[in-house]
Amino acid sequence: MPKRILQGVVTSNQNQQTITVLVERRFKHPLLQKTVRKSKKYRAHDELNAYKVGDMVRIQECPPKSKTKRWEVIATEA
Repeated sequence: MPKRILQGVVTSNQNQQTITVLVERRFKHPLLQKTVRKSKKYRAHDELNAYKVGDMVRIQECPPKSKTKRWEVIATEA
């Protein structure tokens, strides 16, 4: 089964080797036909502490690294 890949913005890098990524998704409401924005935060593993707040990154599912980390950073968007 392929691993999910999400794209989002780094909102926090306070912890060692961990970043918080805000992922926003947009969809059309089934009844009102209005575009709805929903967002969710994911904690991702950043081995080298390379990413700063505001960076656009891509994250991918991985085996659990800790109690809350189930994602790892794979790339930076330019």
